[in-house]
Amino acid sequence: MTTPQFRALGRMPKGLGDSRMNKTEAEYARMLDDGKTAGTILWWRFEAIKIRLADNTFYTPDFLVLNHQMGLELHEVKGAWVMDDAKVKLKVAAEIFPSTVVLAQKVRAGWFVEVLT
Repeated sequence: MTTPQFRALGRMPKGLGDSRMNKTEAEYARMLDDGKTAGTILWWRFEAIKIRLADNTFYTPDFLVLNHQMGLELHEVKGAWVMDDAKVKLKVAAEIFPSTVVLAQKVRAGWFVEVLT
């Protein structure tokens, strides 16, 4: 009789858990890469940080972006319109983590980009 193999629970390795991009995020990442090529973006990372908003309440922006003026931006990517309460959460995150918050929503012809702060 063989002994079953058990593995410890814990964090999954990068790229194997929730940190994989969906198709909309991957398309946005390609746009960010185009910005790097053009020189308007110096650096970006997917789900690079987690911001604590309150006890047991966290926000992980889709992208952390360093623009050409050395300013940090939190980019949130959505495939559909965002509810007002989600925008409030983004604004609270911007107050805690001083940065520009960019909401990018996928539309037929490309992207609707809204700067919230």
